[in-house]
Amino acid sequence: MGDKPILLIALGGNALIKKGQKGTAAEQFVNLQLPMRQIAKLSQKYKIVITHGNGPQVGNLLLQQESCDAVPKMPLEIIGAMTQGQIGYMLESSLDTALMDIGIEDQQQFITIITYVVVDESDPGFENPTKPIGPFYSEEEAKGLSYNLVQTDKGYRRVVASPKPLTIVEHREIKKLIDLNFIVICCGGGGIPVIRKERKFRGVEAVIDKDLASSILAQEIKADIFLIVSDIEGAAIHWGTKQQKVLSKVSLKEMQQYIKAGHFPAGSMGPKVDAILQFFQATGKRGIIGKLDDIELAIAGQAGTEIIK
Repeated sequence: MGDKPILLIALGGNALIKKGQKGTAAEQFVNLQLPMRQIAKLSQKYKIVITHGNGPQVGNLLLQQESCDAVPKMPLEIIGAMTQGQIGYMLESSLDTALMDIGIEDQQQFITIITYVVVDESDPGFENPTKPIGPFYSEEEAKGLSYNLVQTDKGYRRVVASPKPLTIVEHREIKKLIDLNFIVICCGGGGIPVIRKERKFRGVEAVIDKDLASSILAQEIKADIFLIVSDIEGAAIHWGTKQQKVLSKVSLKEMQQYIKAGHFPAGSMGPKVDAILQFFQATGKRGIIGKLDDIELAIAGQAGTEIIK
């Protein structure tokens, strides 16, 4: 038990809500069946940490607030905490079922931790919102909206401030739970963004990129493998053109050249590539980007984009 390697899996927002879905509870539970089944199997060989996005859920809660004046509106960091509890419950419930299906529910414990992430209050990200949240809008729908929007390959989306994560406040507690063989669900939505004020923390209006926050956490807990999964097979160059190519094994130097050439947009693949790059440079260990359906294959080195020496 003690010598199992540590695997951190960062689940994209599509793990719960797929394109074209409304995001009902029933839809989200169905979408979690496959990834949780794979993670349950992997827990027999690895100590598992699960992080997750919350962009669709945060955006939906903001929409609910804006459509109702009968109850007090909550600040963005409170909404982030709400989604950590919501998604944590759904992940735990789905994982429990998956563990029972393979008959190891008595051997494996799990827990969800409400997680803070420290940011710099002078980070330029506060002045330049870049983090997409909520649903996708058509060009016509976007014309009638008052908040900041960004155009993506799937439509227009609301954007909010996204400063860089500096450290995960609870990383020591997370490491202790991992050592006790808990599957830990944490850093939901990138964590609740806070700044230090003397000896206290104060929440700020932002949503942290979950891939960058997961990279920091993976380094802090000394993870052996850091896997980011979403709805795509891996990082691609020449995206959206006839020359589009999904990368497999890529050297550090080659990946840096692709970044410099602008192949990975800031609002989509850019943070994922930056996250595995930072992890690889800091640790020399495996950083992978893969598809949600291919978690086990990616860990086996048979799928996804992986940086190599």
